Amino acid sequence: MKQLQDLLQTIPERKMPTVAVVQAADKEVLTAVMAGLDRQLCQFILYGDGSFIRNFFEEAGVDIQNGLRIVEATTSELAAKQAVKDVSHGDADVVMKGNIDTSILLKAVLNKQDGLRTDSVLSHVALFEVPGREDCILLTDAAMNIAPDLEIKTSIVRNAVHVAKSIGIDIPKVAALAAVEKVNAAMPATVDAARLSDMQKNGEIAGCLIDGPLAFDAAVSLEAAAQKNIESDIAGCADILLVPSIETGNALYKSFVYFAGANVAAVIAGARAPIVLTSRSDTAENKLYSLALALRTLQ
Repeated sequence: MKQLQDLLQTIPERKMPTVAVVQAADKEVLTAVMAGLDRQLCQFILYGDGSFIRNFFEEAGVDIQNGLRIVEATTSELAAKQAVKDVSHGDADVVMKGNIDTSILLKAVLNKQDGLRTDSVLSHVALFEVPGREDCILLTDAAMNIAPDLEIKTSIVRNAVHVAKSIGIDIPKVAALAAVEKVNAAMPATVDAARLSDMQKNGEIAGCLIDGPLAFDAAVSLEAAAQKNIESDIAGCADILLVPSIETGNALYKSFVYFAGANVAAVIAGARAPIVLTSRSDTAENKLYSLALALRTLQ
């Protein structure tokens, strides 16, 4: 995928999905909803302050009878509970975060009775369009798993591979990041990275290629990989950057956005349905891209 705009292309021969937007009474969120309707990506159920939502669309000249349903919810907890329940029962296909604390939404998602939990780990997968870079690149996990062990990293890889395949990358190349390229017992990230690479080669992790440990420069720059004499099908051309901890992921995520001016789409994978978990500071454009990415993963 060359640019995030490609996510907005209509997927042929697909039933029109429904997105449940939790606490939708927010101008940026509703602007993204309106753009999704205009592009006929999906239809929406909007949970929250019905008066705010109706006034927004009335001022925008949008017919709320066309692809929109509003469910009144007086609190964030009620909005999250009802939206997740509707997705769990098949009345909607995707959960989208609106103006709500992440912890409240995830509590509803992880509810044993009406939630969306599975045996898999939930993980955050972000797709970046970085200026000056030819192809988009995926980063995981920058938001959910704090200090994942090898087992959790394995699930994180599988989730990211699923997302990569949904956007047309048949055999994703995964770079397991660390500070150096040599295994050092004093640096657990290097040990896990090498083990993940071995697991892929042994067939324990399928559908992708994994190499590690790789430092960031060796993962994304062919020139850097050549200078370091690294011979690898993945070095310099990784599709997925697997970070060793949330601190690394968070710093890379924000560096891409604030230093490189990247656009981003992000989704929570590993649940029974995709979860669009954007920041309240994200632009309507990036919220739309995240929604489109989540819809892609439904395939």
